[in-house]
Amino acid sequence: MKRRTLLASMGAAALAALPPTLGVAQNAPISLDEISRYFNSFRTAQADFTQVNPDGSISTGRLMIHRPGRVRFEYDAPDRSLVLAAGGSVNIFDARSNTEPSSYPLSRTPLNLILDDTVNLSRERMVVEHYADGPTTVVLAQDPQHPEYGSIRLVFSADPTELRQWVVTDDTGRETTVILGTLRTGVSLGSMLFSIDLEMQRRGLRSNR
Repeated sequence: MKRRTLLASMGAAALAALPPTLGVAQNAPISLDEISRYFNSFRTAQADFTQVNPDGSISTGRLMIHRPGRVRFEYDAPDRSLVLAAGGSVNIFDARSNTEPSSYPLSRTPLNLILDDTVNLSRERMVVEHYADGPTTVVLAQDPQHPEYGSIRLVFSADPTELRQWVVTDDTGRETTVILGTLRTGVSLGSMLFSIDLEMQRRGLRSNR
């Protein structure tokens, strides 16, 4: 499922990040300490996004982050699908289903690495690649205890440091790219945006439990 791939398979500052090109002058990459500081400088953030799915199709919508552990991906109409992470789980609301969302642990997704209460990319073996690619910095990270869960490739612009995109690679090797518009931090995001039960009520869904 495309929405599951986004997080669990899980998902350019307009192109997907590529390794540095030989013979081209490279800026020094943004340090891991600075990138960790950037994430820890905000608890909430919001941005429009464009998503490139593994099959090449494109989706658009809005992303809302509320650290620790909460994220909401709303897709533009007519797509009523939704990805909602809260309470330690990722929930996929399929627009074609009239039952409760499919669910799985957030801890098994690469995106969990940047939704932690305190982000520390210098943690042992978390970062497996870190380099400058022209004016951007690329960081490839994975859970050092569970690399089989997949990885996340983060792309940052500098001055000021800002997250521009990520590429999630799942445990089967499928890639989903999420390209962000301007990430507005410190925004007001009510807790109801991350309520799974309330979302089910809004959609008139029945529970299988």
